Amino acid sequence: MKLNYKIIFHFFGLLCLFNGGFMLLSTLISLIYKDGVTVELLTSGLFVVLLGCILMIATKKHKKELNKRDGYIVVAFGWIVMALTGTLPYLISGSIPDFTNAFFETMSGYTTTGASILNDIEAIPKGVLFWRSMTHWIGGMGIIVLAIAILPLLGIGGMQLFAAEAPGPNADKLHPRITDTAKRLWLIYVGYTAAETILLQVAGMTFFDAINHSLCTLSTGGFSTKNASVAYWNGQPVIQYIIIVFMFLAGTNFVLSYFAFKGKVQKAIRDEEFKLYFKFIAFFTIIAACIIYFRADFSISSIDHPMVFGKAEAAFRHALFQVLAIVTTTGFVTADYTLWTPFLVVFFFGLMFLGGSAGSTSGGVKVVRHMIMIKNAFLEFKRALHPNAILPVRYNKKAVTGNIVFNILGFFILYMLSFIVGALVFSMFQIDFESAIGLSASSLGNVGPALGNFGPVNNYAELPTLGKWWSAFLMLIGRLELFTVLILLTPFFWRNR
Repeated sequence: MKLNYKIIFHFFGLLCLFNGGFMLLSTLISLIYKDGVTVELLTSGLFVVLLGCILMIATKKHKKELNKRDGYIVVAFGWIVMALTGTLPYLISGSIPDFTNAFFETMSGYTTTGASILNDIEAIPKGVLFWRSMTHWIGGMGIIVLAIAILPLLGIGGMQLFAAEAPGPNADKLHPRITDTAKRLWLIYVGYTAAETILLQVAGMTFFDAINHSLCTLSTGGFSTKNASVAYWNGQPVIQYIIIVFMFLAGTNFVLSYFAFKGKVQKAIRDEEFKLYFKFIAFFTIIAACIIYFRADFSISSIDHPMVFGKAEAAFRHALFQVLAIVTTTGFVTADYTLWTPFLVVFFFGLMFLGGSAGSTSGGVKVVRHMIMIKNAFLEFKRALHPNAILPVRYNKKAVTGNIVFNILGFFILYMLSFIVGALVFSMFQIDFESAIGLSASSLGNVGPALGNFGPVNNYAELPTLGKWWSAFLMLIGRLELFTVLILLTPFFWRNR
């Protein structure tokens, strides 16, 4: 089974056209705000569009068939092509003149990690900041389309889990055709982004800040236009509550949003993963809020302007915001949670391994994987007592096939191994233990803020050059569900069979 190079490069050309088009949109923002980098952004966009045209014309005569091996290469290397071309606005404008830093920022954008090397975000031209936020938005929707429509055809990925409800890669998710599925998800994604932008502007943000934070919320990215992130608006709690609502929605399976808009609200609410996701958020928020209120060094007079309920409201809001920001892997910050008692530091570190729902823009392991692993673990006790009984794992009242259960268990083992190896490699760069495990968990889970020297009020600027490349690699494999990238590192993948 030989690789179909022409169709692979045809897809790369299409991605370049897509990327270049959004760069030209950033050029328009630069022109409106007269930030001095309009020509540079225009040059970047036109170059990438031209590259895309050349690739598509050169590979116009290609076989229409895309086999599994081709699919893996398109998905994994497609992300790299996007990241490489996405560095041009930073490099040409001089906003990030170093290639390693520019690639890191771009990969962090497309993988919706939100880790940044910028020390003074507010000094960056608005057109470049908009492009930075746009990389989040492109990457977030790209993941939805991959998870719902493409990865199941490769036999892996997030929708392999959703398939527990409707087994088989061609089960009726939204519409049987992939293009129609992607189109409907795009409409929901764009609609949520527009709604949040309007609400944030009404609540007191400028239009520029509102649209950038909307792009980064719905993608569960975390880039902000302010050095203090969302903590800049600690005096405007309504803004933070709006972001909380949309972080929650972004961490929910977008298919359920579609069902809700179609009037099938009960179907969405009764989904097992959604119910567990909601319970996790509620439970973890109560724990964090109580500790912040009673135990943490939480001086609201210095970081906040509380609403009528005073410290209780502020403690609840910051707890809910940070729990959602980490569980959904958005990574926005309203306060330095590493100062909220050692328990909460470990608590938030643990949440980095949770992740949002399958079919959402969030990273991490995903709630449904944890659910199925927990259910399978409890069934093992019953199987020990009743070895002849047939006890399948059930999800939404339907039996989950053994292949999916093994896939999930294999994924989790590989995820934890990747985390351990990731931390070991970071430690080789003379990074302390707390920072190393924080970097590994945050990069692999696409969270953004880590621990230690790379915590929520710091950035990744001090990370050594090799450390930045390693972090970018972890972001990529974490974002693309591990198997999609790691299979390319195996010798048998490249053998012609």
